[in-house]
Amino acid sequence: MRHRKRGRKLGVTPSHRKAMGRNMVQALIDNERIVTTVEKAKQFQPLAEKAIHLGKLAFNAPEGTPEEKGHKLHLMRRCIELVGNRKLEAPITSTETAGEGKEKVVKTRTLARTTLQKLVQDIGKRNSKRDGGYTRIIRMARRRTGDNASQCILELTESPWTKVTKEKKKAEKKAE
Repeated sequence: MRHRKRGRKLGVTPSHRKAMGRNMVQALIDNERIVTTVEKAKQFQPLAEKAIHLGKLAFNAPEGTPEEKGHKLHLMRRCIELVGNRKLEAPITSTETAGEGKEKVVKTRTLARTTLQKLVQDIGKRNSKRDGGYTRIIRMARRRTGDNASQCILELTESPWTKVTKEKKKAEKKAE
């Protein structure tokens, strides 16, 4: 009987499992969508949800008094404990244009260089009004070649490509 035996072993040691979870959540934050097995996605989805929730709390935390700054720092340190803080593959930048013609100036500003910065400044900002359910698991029809494992997509719900706009909704209603 498996009473009170929560979690999956995934065929690896506990330290490997912890590192695998950390790497999967970092990749999810970095790419906002990953393809993995259903078992791994189910195992590490709560970890991703917790990290995103902490990022959201850190984004919404006020920074007026020293106590409030300390609380925000505490939340960010908890995120680092869960997920780590590696450099992003593609840093998030914003470009600003001022002037016209010969006086045109284009400034590029880096918003996020690490996973923690992206988690707090980008993903936390997007999910600030959401109460939960930051990720979703979408099962894929095809199975992995080699070991025949069932695959799925683990993605963030508030992503640029998963956003449903009013125009899409209108098009869907017209199609029906």
